[in-house]
Amino acid sequence: MPVAADLDRTDLRILAIVQEDATLAVADIATRVNLSQNACWRRIKRLEADGVIARRVAILDHARLGAGLTVFVSIRTAEHSDAWLDAFKQAVTPIPEILEIYRMSGDVDYLLKLKVDDMAAYDRIYKQLIRAVKLSDVNSTFAMEEIKMTTAIALPI
Repeated sequence: MPVAADLDRTDLRILAIVQEDATLAVADIATRVNLSQNACWRRIKRLEADGVIARRVAILDHARLGAGLTVFVSIRTAEHSDAWLDAFKQAVTPIPEILEIYRMSGDVDYLLKLKVDDMAAYDRIYKQLIRAVKLSDVNSTFAMEEIKMTTAIALPI
């Protein structure tokens, strides 16, 4: 697995700990990686400054907050111009229910992941999308069960 050349084993161990629980005190992280608190803090600050740690967030329980339905939306478009892509980005980026957006290779041009309360909430977003940009095909699938969900990436430690 390729890793940035300037990351050593200690950096990777810090990253593994922080991606599992970003609320840990620096002292706790330092103890786990056998560093002084100051040395650990400097490494974390460097990892943040270098963009390796992009941000620290809390992962919320979607279902308990009224967004328990996961929808995957596959979009095809007949148009592939810069103007269309700009309009698409302007249409989808501000919609908070859309958690992830990918431009794809293969049969599907774009893949979106949404978390909504129910089918009616999804339908409102669907109508908003088809009003905003011309789409050739929209195919939506609904998750019946979440078997695994993580934000942690595999690290070679």
